[in-house]
Amino acid sequence: MIDQELDCRGLFDSHAHYFDKKFEAEGGADVFLRDEVFGKGVAAVVNVATNPENAKLCLTQAKKYPAMYVALGIHPEDAQHLTVSVDEALAELCALMDTREKRKEGKIVALGEIGLDYYWQPYDKELQAELFEKQLSLAEEWDLPVLIHDREAHGDSFETVLRHPNVRGVFHSFSGSAEMAKELVRRGWYVSFSGVLTFKNARKVREVAAVVPNDRILIETDAPYLSPEPFRGKINHSGRMAQTASALAEILGLSYAETVALTAENAKRLFDLT
Repeated sequence: MIDQELDCRGLFDSHAHYFDKKFEAEGGADVFLRDEVFGKGVAAVVNVATNPENAKLCLTQAKKYPAMYVALGIHPEDAQHLTVSVDEALAELCALMDTREKRKEGKIVALGEIGLDYYWQPYDKELQAELFEKQLSLAEEWDLPVLIHDREAHGDSFETVLRHPNVRGVFHSFSGSAEMAKELVRRGWYVSFSGVLTFKNARKVREVAAVVPNDRILIETDAPYLSPEPFRGKINHSGRMAQTASALAEILGLSYAETVALTAENAKRLFDLT
């Protein structure tokens, strides 16, 4: 059984959503960030937006915490609910991050969460594809890494990033095959694992983690979602990423401390925080 009281010091959460309304029912995100995250030594968190509206919330939250960074983008699920055109939505997003000065001031380290999602019905493939392509082009223009959401869309997601060979980043909470992970890594991409790594029925995910090179592997929460065992079904936060790090350490044959340090260094390299 995974130790429920692991040391959180040094953990780097590469993907979380602290603006999410699920935190409100638990007293607000600040309670978790103060007491369970930074209060317990988590080294850094990337707060990831999913649309132009919550992008502003991400930036506001990051101002409160020196070790919180930001990724801004439009999620494929959010694309289904845009009340304006794709170009208008992207213009709103660009207004927040289209200069180096804005990115530095806002601690914006990546463009995301972007990608494809063929799980939730109904979905508009053409709309998602247009938004994904245009955001990858922006990432290339701004020389930013990207955070990729890929759910039930592995083939199309892979083919899309291949059309943008100068863009790099991470496939978050990876659910593809070991072969896909190897090909992504060969092309310079990172692969990230969430609390799913601890689930009893996640054998394939653990098999993928075992083939990703140590210098290309990240961990994350996707908070408030995907809490690891033994907290599955409860609200997730960056302090609970310790369970994911522990599971990964066992897979890699490393100590817990080595795994925390390794994944933190990888995240710093990806987000240019070294």
